Amino acid sequence: MTEVRRWLVNEHGAPLDVLAIETADVPAADNGAIVVDVEACALNFADDLLCRGTYQEKPGLPFTPGIEFAGVVVDAGANGKHAVGHRVAGSARLPYGALAERCHARARDVYPLPDEVPAVDAAAMHVTYQTCWFALHRRARLQPDETLLVHAGAGGVGSAAIQLGKAAGARVIATAGGPTKAARCRELGADLAIDHRSEDFVAVVNESTDGRGAGVILDPVGGDTFERSTHCIAWEGRILVVGAASGRYFSAPTNHVMVKNYSVLGVHWGGYLSRNPELVRGAHDDLMRLYRAGVVSPPVSRVVPFEGARDALVALTEGRTMGKLVVSVA
Repeated sequence: MTEVRRWLVNEHGAPLDVLAIETADVPAADNGAIVVDVEACALNFADDLLCRGTYQEKPGLPFTPGIEFAGVVVDAGANGKHAVGHRVAGSARLPYGALAERCHARARDVYPLPDEVPAVDAAAMHVTYQTCWFALHRRARLQPDETLLVHAGAGGVGSAAIQLGKAAGARVIATAGGPTKAARCRELGADLAIDHRSEDFVAVVNESTDGRGAGVILDPVGGDTFERSTHCIAWEGRILVVGAASGRYFSAPTNHVMVKNYSVLGVHWGGYLSRNPELVRGAHDDLMRLYRAGVVSPPVSRVVPFEGARDALVALTEGRTMGKLVVSVA
């Protein structure tokens, strides 16, 4: 075992109350696992839910959160996929998450990182861009010239969806809270950005599509946003349920689903890691291609030092950020 600094959760609760830096052991790699010196770890809403004990994955206490990272392999075990010294990016294996100087990962859950891709960008792309890639291409089968509505477009998931939607040839409409965030959506490539605090996005979407509505709607917000989205979804459209940042899921009105002939599609990217790992590797390769071609670029709003991870996570979950927050560990 090696002792390193780790952000540890010893009891469930709000991150501000339960996250603390401690020096703790990280075991050597066991069968099928690797140990990585973490260079960068991106923050996600899931890290807040992990701290609170409300995420679908519930590691035993104590644990270190942090689910997406980039770094260098220091212990390859007997995995046969990665060698010591290789740069990789991917998903950490809890309870030894990536908000630490070293983390664990299953060998199948990390992927080679090209030398020209910085660790900060690689960490910022992994979960959000993979999630949106699967949502738009695997689940919704987004077509060129379709209209894509992206909610929370200035956030991490929304930013990725705008870029990937444009790369797929779609017309992209984005919603965001406030003029600054709406402007950010336009900078990312959105054809139309709606400040939902001052405009009714349902009316704007329907008007801008001549009453047809959006063919695909990506919703990481849930609650009332999902309910109102059903009023601007196109005939045979697809609503992608990516999360519930509002804190509330909404029950789909199945009579309306039937009458308007649209689909409500769940997007649980993590399920592909165990069920279809070859698809995840394919998505990673495609995203690296798009990155190197300059088609997508993760909007990292702030890189924070290791000691600032807790405050940054609080800012993220309170909606005080745009784009991705990345913790620099190395």
